[in-house]
Amino acid sequence: MANYTKTTIGKKNRIELHEKLSLTGAEISLNELPAGANVPFVHSHKENEEIYGILSGNGKAIIDGEEISLSAGDWLKIAPAAKRQFFASDISGITYICIQVKENSLEHFTAEDAVIG
Repeated sequence: MANYTKTTIGKKNRIELHEKLSLTGAEISLNELPAGANVPFVHSHKENEEIYGILSGNGKAIIDGEEISLSAGDWLKIAPAAKRQFFASDISGITYICIQVKENSLEHFTAEDAVIG
């Protein structure tokens, strides 16, 4: 059995990779909102922090009532308890990746965890 999983994804507004890649330590989703659209709910988490990377376009996030402008190249980490909602701008869609991991679960960084050879 191979020590890797590969998948190819098509063009959809939301793709969750936990099932496609059999992820065991993170949830990763690719998300696209067309111009003027938004995630239709406010949410928070019990244990998982989220890391958002804006791949293209513009929009905003409202986090605990604070409005944060977002554009391609921006990265954002949100604590589990924060209430959040995402919006595309009225003139541009937004495409982003969301990485969800258990808060305070990282025990080693790359240099400490890597095995060379």
